[in-house]
Amino acid sequence: MSLNASRTLSIAPMMDWTDRHCRAFHTALTRKALLYTEMVTAPAVLHGDRERLLGFDALEHPVALQLGGSDPAQLAEAAKVGEAFGYDEINLNVGCPSDRVQSGRFGACLMREPELVADCMAAIKGAVSVPATVKCRIGVDDQDPAVSLFATVDACAAVGIEVFIVHARKAWLKGLSPKENRDVPPLDYGLVRRLKRERPHLNISINGGIASMEAAEAHLAEVDGVKLDGVMLGRAAYHEPAILGQADRRLYGEPVEDTDAFAALERYRPYMAARLEEGVALPAMARHMLGLMHGRPGARAFRRILTVEAIKPGAGLEVLDRAVEAVREAEARRDTAPGDWAA
Repeated sequence: MSLNASRTLSIAPMMDWTDRHCRAFHTALTRKALLYTEMVTAPAVLHGDRERLLGFDALEHPVALQLGGSDPAQLAEAAKVGEAFGYDEINLNVGCPSDRVQSGRFGACLMREPELVADCMAAIKGAVSVPATVKCRIGVDDQDPAVSLFATVDACAAVGIEVFIVHARKAWLKGLSPKENRDVPPLDYGLVRRLKRERPHLNISINGGIASMEAAEAHLAEVDGVKLDGVMLGRAAYHEPAILGQADRRLYGEPVEDTDAFAALERYRPYMAARLEEGVALPAMARHMLGLMHGRPGARAFRRILTVEAIKPGAGLEVLDRAVEAVREAEARRDTAPGDWAA
């Protein structure tokens, strides 16, 4: 099945978070979700260290490269590079609200220029054979979202783009920080459903404020004859990654048991061992696991060990083993003396 045919679950691109080690960790929890890279600007792809910026492990498939930029020619060349690296999709960021992207004329500020977005997408689509997709906001600043969202989507659809991931908030480029832009502007899920209802031929995924598998299931359910094609999880997948262990069963109907946190770590262990052999420092991988035991006995000790002991010279998988053992011991104490544990 092609990526265009179905979405269901994807993991949002998040700057400084969804690096290759994070993505490899997430595949230990779900085999089905579509992963996204951090945003990489087109000039960086063309002129930077490509292996460092774009390299990934084959186990991450399916994985999409998210590009930032507003020069169609540059984006087309960067997309070609991404396809040559083996990415399954090329995505354009039309949603990031940071000061850096505003000054560079890319990200959310492109919501003001739907025809330019369409030109960029036409160039990307013409350059690669893998799907070319858009991740956008519903608008910026004083725009009417019902106008700006449809204008961006329709302009891109006119050049053959079929897949859109919509963060259901405005971005306020003046007055709010990037962090505030993730929480303060109100969510308008209804507008995203309206987009799908009025453009049923397009593949529409929803993003923003989705914090659990229950919420994901609710968004994927048919409501008044409208069924979205996918949900994208962001911070919830990062801060409480254990929820991803339910995804293959609950969202895809796979006849599998949920992936327990301990099982996920066993799956991730060979990847960690290989990277350690290559000289990657343990904290580069351990930092993505800190929320894995959220809500379980021993979670605090798990985080402390991975934070404090992982930075010591020569730290290796024995640190992970100690962190896991702290959770197992805390769970054993809970089972023998209920109430005598702390998360």
